[in-house]
Amino acid sequence: MLDICLLGTGGMMPLPYRWLTAMMARCDGSSLLIDCGEGTQIALKEKGWSPKPIDIICFTHYHADHISGLPGLLLTMGNAERTQPLTLIGPKGLERVVGALRTIAPELPFELKFIELTENREQRNIGPYVIDAYRVNHNVVCYGYSISIPRTGRFDVDRAKESGIPQKFWNRLQKGETVEDGERTLTPDMVLGPPRRGLKVTYCTDTRPVPVIAEYAKEADLFICEGMYGEDGKEAKAREYKHMTFYEAAKLAKEAQPKQMWLTHYSPSLTRPEEYMDKVREIFPRAKAARDAWTAELEFDEE
Repeated sequence: MLDICLLGTGGMMPLPYRWLTAMMARCDGSSLLIDCGEGTQIALKEKGWSPKPIDIICFTHYHADHISGLPGLLLTMGNAERTQPLTLIGPKGLERVVGALRTIAPELPFELKFIELTENREQRNIGPYVIDAYRVNHNVVCYGYSISIPRTGRFDVDRAKESGIPQKFWNRLQKGETVEDGERTLTPDMVLGPPRRGLKVTYCTDTRPVPVIAEYAKEADLFICEGMYGEDGKEAKAREYKHMTFYEAAKLAKEAQPKQMWLTHYSPSLTRPEEYMDKVREIFPRAKAARDAWTAELEFDEE
C-alpha cells in the first residue's frame, strides 16, 4: 500500500487557510517528501504524520515556496533523535542551496546525502520507491517526479517444488533476492510469475504543459498537477510566468488517463478553486480541486 498526503496546495506564499505545496508518501515504514515550503512541518503536525521516518526529500526547484521550510524540518527531525542518513534529490546546485539554508541549522545528528539531477530524465531506486525525475518547463530548472512501487509476480509454489528449491529460500526469492544453494544459484524468475501492476503517483508543479508530463502520468493511480489559475483571462499570465491553468492541466490528464487527478499549487488570488471545476471536468471527469491535507490510500489491484 502507498499512502499519499498533499500537505499543502498553495503557491507563492502560505495563507491562513492554505499551506504551501508539499506532498508526502509513506510505504513500508519509509516516508518520502516532495518539496518543503514554509509551514510544511506545521502541516505535517496538523495531519498527525511524523517527520522522523522521512528518508527522502525531492525538490522540484529552488524557489522559496518549495524549499524554505527545509531548515526547520531538519532541526525537528534531529530533535526527534533521528540518526539515519537522509537523501536529498533535486536539480544541480542542491548541495550549495541546502548548505546556505543550513547556516541556521548547522548541527544535525544525521548525514545528508545529495543526488543532483543533471539529465532530462533520471531514475533512482531508494528503499521501496522507484523515483523518476523528468525535466519540465519553468523559468528556472525544474523537475517533476513519478513515484512508483513495483510489484513482483505471484509466487508459484508448484514451480518451486518442481525445481527442488528448499522452502527456507522461498521468502528471500519472493522478495527478489538471488540465493546461493551449494553449487546452484537460485534466482527469483525461477519461482515468480510475470510482474504485476504496481502503484504510481505523478507530481508536477511550476511548469508549462509539456508532453513529458503526460508521458510519466500515463495511467497513474494519482496525478497531482499544478493548476495555478482557474479564472478566465489568465492564459497570458500563465505563459509569461511558466505556469499552468486548470484547463491546461486537465488536457494533460485527458491524454494520460490517470485514475484521478488533483489540482494544486493555486495562486493566492484563487480563493475558491472548486468554483471552476465543472468546466475542468468537461475535459477530464476525474479531476478534483485538492485541499490541504487530502489523503489517498492506494492499494495494489486484486489479482
